Amino acid sequence: MIRVALKAAVLVALVAECSAPTAISSPAPSASATAATAPAPSGPTPKVVLPTAAPAVPKHLFVIVMENTSLATALRAPSISSLATTYTLATNYHAVSSPSLPNYLALTSGSTWGITDDGYHALPAGGLGAQLTAAGVSWRAYMEGLTSAGCMHSPYPYALKHNPFAYYGGSCPDNVVSLDALDADLAQDTPRFVWITPGLCHDGHDCALAESGPWLEGLVAKIVASAAWRDGGALFIVWDEGDGRSSIVPLIVATRDLAGRRVDASYDHYSLLAAIEDAFGLPRLGAARDARPLSDLLPAATR
Repeated sequence: MIRVALKAAVLVALVAECSAPTAISSPAPSASATAATAPAPSGPTPKVVLPTAAPAVPKHLFVIVMENTSLATALRAPSISSLATTYTLATNYHAVSSPSLPNYLALTSGSTWGITDDGYHALPAGGLGAQLTAAGVSWRAYMEGLTSAGCMHSPYPYALKHNPFAYYGGSCPDNVVSLDALDADLAQDTPRFVWITPGLCHDGHDCALAESGPWLEGLVAKIVASAAWRDGGALFIVWDEGDGRSSIVPLIVATRDLAGRRVDASYDHYSLLAAIEDAFGLPRLGAARDARPLSDLLPAATR
């Protein structure tokens, strides 16, 4: 009887031991495991740039580069003031260098290349024009005064220092043409990217705003009357540098959807290059990589 009782007691003890929770717990997560599985901090997450739907990409971009006028001086001219009132004006847009040439190079390559003069410097092939060509984006640079003598030898009012496309690779691509070709292109097959360099009078370099301003107004009127601009296009009118007293220069942005606006955010030539490259899905060059793009100056349909 005692033996039976002992066996029963032993059996009860074994059953109790098997059914109780084990005394040995799982090891605590290591610091590295915790870091790998913990939720991400609540701070801002990096922006993920997704492909933009076709309607959100401007079909045509136009750029006109004027010369040597600060914002304050330009707005005293009735013609420039009228454009600034009609469209969107950036009031804190900066040139990045002086004299002209390094600003033109910044606008088209994201770098001044350490150049501090207006002389001719053959640079490595590349720049915005080469990017557009490689991506299959149609483009033309229209130069007032360009003749059959070519981009290296055309006479006044053409200025080589205001034609940045002639510097990359040491020669002009076929996309660089006379401004005389613009009217026909606006009426028919307008390139998706249009760059316009007026001659030395009409850009304001050699002539007063009283002459260059009305000429610019007439050119803008042609562009905004074109189907290319009306169909979701955007026009940037920018000055290469100030007048020696200020580096703040006008940037006027003409689109159909936004008008009569002033934006005081800080931008510069690298911002404009970034906006062009972003619009066409191109990698940003040089200092444009970190530049603030011109998103605030464009309607949602062209961002």
